[in-house]
Amino acid sequence: MTDVLLILGLLAGGWVFSRIVLKEPILPWKDKKVKSNTVNKKGTKASDAKKMSKAQIEKEALLEQESTPFQEMFPNVIGVQDHMLRYSDNEFTMFAEVEPVNYFLRDPEEQEVIDIAFETWLASINYPVRIYLQNRFVDLTEPIEEITNQIEAAEDLNSAAYEFALNMIEDLEQWQKSQPRYETKRYILFDYKVEVKDLRLDNEDDLEERILEKAFNELTRRVQAARQQLRRGEMEVSLLTNDGITEVIYYAFNRRKAIKNRYRDLERQEKLAIYSTADQSPERIVRTKAEIDKFTQTEKQASRNSDEA
Repeated sequence: MTDVLLILGLLAGGWVFSRIVLKEPILPWKDKKVKSNTVNKKGTKASDAKKMSKAQIEKEALLEQESTPFQEMFPNVIGVQDHMLRYSDNEFTMFAEVEPVNYFLRDPEEQEVIDIAFETWLASINYPVRIYLQNRFVDLTEPIEEITNQIEAAEDLNSAAYEFALNMIEDLEQWQKSQPRYETKRYILFDYKVEVKDLRLDNEDDLEERILEKAFNELTRRVQAARQQLRRGEMEVSLLTNDGITEVIYYAFNRRKAIKNRYRDLERQEKLAIYSTADQSPERIVRTKAEIDKFTQTEKQASRNSDEA
């Protein structure tokens, strides 16, 4: 009797184990549970849709929290005004571009002059400055355009020189497209905050004008000081205008696109103009007037022909 019960126990254990492995109900007369497989209109399960929507919400929230390089570098920016980048708390930043000098091609005496010029400038300042290096893709569009214009303007160019110029243009274009090549632009950023309480005002009407004047005079003085000191080391410093500051910001956020959508092309095509009546060159004004006159004469002639008919 004991052996029979043992055998029955082993069989029952084996049955339970096999049903669990096969994910079948232990009791044969019980129906198998059907998992919910509800599908939404987009073809995904309802649970997956909830997970996806939750993940999307978290991703959007994360993107909103992440700060862009522009916000990190220039927080609370209002805009570019009077050759300065202006912030909401009456703080201003002026940009100056520095032309590099090839330090390692100089002899020790010339390197010493460069070092002394830079060290003297650093020792003379008691205000914050920032050095900003911007890497851009090498753009040979303007040199190629200049060569092309010279070829077209030259009247006594022989066939060999003409062919050489065309081959050079082709080589330059191929060199630029063969692999990514970069150039580095060097800038010094001067920051200054205007304290309104320190300004002497005759009336409240000229507060804005006095703030701009104070910031511009102080930052210009700092740029001039840097120019004088660094010039001794053959490092030329030039102040950036509103257009120059806008170009730096454009290349900072469109580095890959800027090789095709060049900033200068945007400027030439007047996509930066606030109004359609932006300043035009005299040649373009004359050409536009000629087109208008031609169109007017055509319309008048068409009107006369219709009247005669």
